[in-house]
Amino acid sequence: MLMKWTSELIFKNLTKAISFSLSLIVVFSLFNSPSIAAQTSMTGNYTQDTISVIETLQTAVNTPKDSANKDEVRSEALTLITDYISRYRNRGMVNKTQSFTTMQTALNAMAGHYKTFASRPLPDKLKERLTKEFSLAEKMVLRES
Repeated sequence: MLMKWTSELIFKNLTKAISFSLSLIVVFSLFNSPSIAAQTSMTGNYTQDTISVIETLQTAVNTPKDSANKDEVRSEALTLITDYISRYRNRGMVNKTQSFTTMQTALNAMAGHYKTFASRPLPDKLKERLTKEFSLAEKMVLRES
């Protein structure tokens, strides 16, 4: 009887010790490993980033239909749009401004076309609209700063 009771006690404590050890290993390995943030092209200066994005995307809009690097330009534009929206969408001081709303509208239209019609170039109507919205957003962001 004593032998059975002793073996049960040892087994019970051994499982608790193993569980506790594994928990400590998991916790320390999570907090000990370095966190790697995604690289972004945004500087954190809203005015500067907005103007830079507008210039780059206006170049993408003006890229000829038969350009050899059109896929590369499209990919770069989508990455830039994602970086910009991700950086400033949740910033209360920025996302309430007219310049950001105008930029977001233009970026959504451009990204939507690129993602939906991956092999088609931007239509002329969309190019005109994007050029107008980029110009308007640039004027607004300069006025707001």
